[in-house]
Amino acid sequence: MFANYAALQPRAKRTWGMIAVTVHNSGEAALRNRVMVQVPGWSDQEVQFAEVPAGHDQTLLFAPAFLPRLFQNHEIAAATVMVRVSDAGGRNLFEETVPVRLRSVDDMYWGERFKFAPYIASWVTPHDPLVEAVLRRAKEFAPKRRLPGYEEWKDQDGQQQETEVQARAIYRAVQAEGVSYVKSSLTFGQNTNVSERIRMPRESLRDGSANCIDGVVMYAALFENLGMDAAVVLVPGHAYVGVRQARGQGDYLYFDTALTGRADFDAAVRAAERGLAHTPQLQINTIHISDARRAGIFPLPGQEAAVSTLSATPALRAEKSAAQTAAQGLPGRPESRPIQGTTELAR
Repeated sequence: MFANYAALQPRAKRTWGMIAVTVHNSGEAALRNRVMVQVPGWSDQEVQFAEVPAGHDQTLLFAPAFLPRLFQNHEIAAATVMVRVSDAGGRNLFEETVPVRLRSVDDMYWGERFKFAPYIASWVTPHDPLVEAVLRRAKEFAPKRRLPGYEEWKDQDGQQQETEVQARAIYRAVQAEGVSYVKSSLTFGQNTNVSERIRMPRESLRDGSANCIDGVVMYAALFENLGMDAAVVLVPGHAYVGVRQARGQGDYLYFDTALTGRADFDAAVRAAERGLAHTPQLQINTIHISDARRAGIFPLPGQEAAVSTLSATPALRAEKSAAQTAAQGLPGRPESRPIQGTTELAR
């Protein structure tokens, strides 16, 4: 998430990077050196020029564009950073390689006291093909087969009613995909006490598995796709999703995504209301996805090319199987997925 964020920032506005190189000029004249940085096999090259007066230091912040391989890496991996420095004439002055470890793309590093919580917006991927597929299914559960998002011509009450209708339809569509609770938040490396694995929405929908924060980013992606304002709400040991009820006003509809596999929408709303009511305000951390976007935190790039096929989700696979069985003249029905769930918290 940090690599994606940093690479998208204008170089002049960087306050930090993925790789820092400090050039010390111990000579008596100013120098101008060409500094190249790359993670071979993982990133493009990035080149900057160090212009350092005599007796001074300069630190250059690098954020090279990483190759798709980084965003397909689901385990801690070894890599090497290469640094090469040359003068104005192209003469090589310095070259060194430094071993590094690359974290899994699934790793969310919250930081102490959830300092980096806004970066959870990196997991909210509204344009993913499987998110689009679920919305196509959700409209079948909505009156008039419509998911219009906010309709400006409606008054506040009308928008609030429409938001609830759409949230219900989306919730039912995710249930129809067979998504239920599986924790799976283990990660490796340093700082595991303030890190966890988080599934991308495509993974949750493909595998029918999601813990609370997995479910939250999945639903947030579904709402954001419709142009609706989504929020990730973190409380000690748990998370809820919220959607703004009407454009331009502050009320949100919250629900507990961990109940998707075993309870209806009303129960999920009541669970979130109870949880938030019993949590001290200072312990509630709300991340508005629209705020994160304005801060330059955008969705992580696609990880798997194959997920664009509609048959990738469990429910759609089941429908396809049933259709094939019927075509063969044999009795059949879509595969059923047991409704399972647990109240075990993700963190």
